[in-house]
Amino acid sequence: MDFSLELPTGPLAEAIVSSVRDSETTSVFNHSVRSFYFAQLLAEREGCLEDAAYDRDLLFAATLLHDLGTGNLAKGEARFEVEGADLAAALLQEHGIPAADIDRVWEAIALHTSPGIAERRGLLSYLTREGVGMDFGRNAELASAWQEEIHAAYTRLDMVRSLVDAIVERAARSDAAAPRYSIGGELLRERQTDGVTRMELAAASSPWGE
Repeated sequence: MDFSLELPTGPLAEAIVSSVRDSETTSVFNHSVRSFYFAQLLAEREGCLEDAAYDRDLLFAATLLHDLGTGNLAKGEARFEVEGADLAAALLQEHGIPAADIDRVWEAIALHTSPGIAERRGLLSYLTREGVGMDFGRNAELASAWQEEIHAAYTRLDMVRSLVDAIVERAARSDAAAPRYSIGGELLRERQTDGVTRMELAAASSPWGE
């Protein structure tokens, strides 16, 4: 793969970028773009680019939209992963994307915080979860050749704190948005109990220097 920082173009790609940029914080938007880059690098490293299940446009949709449930389009009526998946599906439907592809993107977004499940639900779900995880520092060495250029273009801006703030704010809106053992529910309880979450504490040792 001839990797570059160029993003997909066209009406759908532009709508995706606009939706994310307009509804999320800049920090979370940058995280979503970096997740796309990292997922592509992982796909190349693992020889997935020629796999029939690999679709760069769907990967762009899933990674860019994966935190849509933390933005101002989300009402906090369900877990942020599910609410974001619903919002993403509605956007893709507006642009005439086939139902089967919409379902793949929905699943990838809804499962991106579900270790041990996302990895077994197809290539798109796997790459989406792993691309997101790489931006938290997991398997960071796979992106070493490109990480400086990626981070220069899309700076981190205290991403973990910003993302946790957004998740917690929406989780506090309803019981359905913060079920026990969900990421939103646990982050909310940790903030209420300890004032800081384990996710934020772990960021201090991230290889990205967060």
